[in-house]
Amino acid sequence: MTIQKETTRRALSPEKAKTLIEKSLDADKALDIVTIPLKEASALADYIIVASGTSTRHVSALAEKVREKLEKAGQKHVRIEGLGQSDWVVLDAGDIIIHIFRPEVRAFYNIEKMWTHHTPLDVIGQQAHA
Repeated sequence: MTIQKETTRRALSPEKAKTLIEKSLDADKALDIVTIPLKEASALADYIIVASGTSTRHVSALAEKVREKLEKAGQKHVRIEGLGQSDWVVLDAGDIIIHIFRPEVRAFYNIEKMWTHHTPLDVIGQQAHA
């Protein structure tokens, strides 16, 4: 009789997942990557990460790449909403929520303002130019 060991991959810690997401977005040329820490402010998530893509195709590619990297690293059940139009795509990775916008859609909704009244921001990558 052979006993098989069940190999399960443990989900990433929020900090490791945050770093993986930021690196993925930066490597794939996302614009204005902003990380908003929420651990002390909300039970919704530990972090919200907001970034921009240059077009609908770029937004969807960024989202798919982030999901692929998270799942490869062991983060199960990453949900994506908004891929149909790809003006604004949201990924729910458990402790982290990722918003990827086209720049004009991001400017219209300005969700960073909603979450950052008293919270310092981490900004990574190149800044969009108007």
